[in-house]
Amino acid sequence: MRFSAQASEELGDYLDGDDRIRYLYQSVTEGRYNYRCLSLQQCVVHKLISAGFMVESLTYRDGNAILTGAVVGHEILQTVMETAGETVGVKLQRVYALRAREDASIAQQWDLTPAQTESLRYAVEMGYFVIPRQTTASEVAAELGISKSAFLERLHRAQHSLFTQLFGGIGEGRPDDDRE
Repeated sequence: MRFSAQASEELGDYLDGDDRIRYLYQSVTEGRYNYRCLSLQQCVVHKLISAGFMVESLTYRDGNAILTGAVVGHEILQTVMETAGETVGVKLQRVYALRAREDASIAQQWDLTPAQTESLRYAVEMGYFVIPRQTTASEVAAELGISKSAFLERLHRAQHSLFTQLFGGIGEGRPDDDRE
């Protein structure tokens, strides 16, 4: 733990007397005390690992720690979620099972409907996303047996779902935003 505060002998004495803190280091810079110490309490990451969470990555964005990882089994998932619920600021964003069938796991992972998944797959296979485009929206729709507007709606909903999850909900909840 590392922090700074206004110069105060009382705070230093309090921290030094707390049995939960070890190795307190205190320095003074420009009228502020800088503290570094080691807590005997496990951090959130250690608690989750002890509960069975396998950490794949730990990143920091906008002052928040984002853990990505996995658990094996329903009971371990319950234990990890109970542990996460006992900590401050832990939020589950998405749970999906790893499956042998790739199609099912992709749709589950990205919260896509089967129709959205099919529309994306046909669009990719037919070269809709290639620059320059190798096919038109009308041609992809005809291959799917649906109207052009139905295809474009599925495509846009799928893209919205994917991009919202990839970028953490950026742009959500701004209905009067006129940007295109």
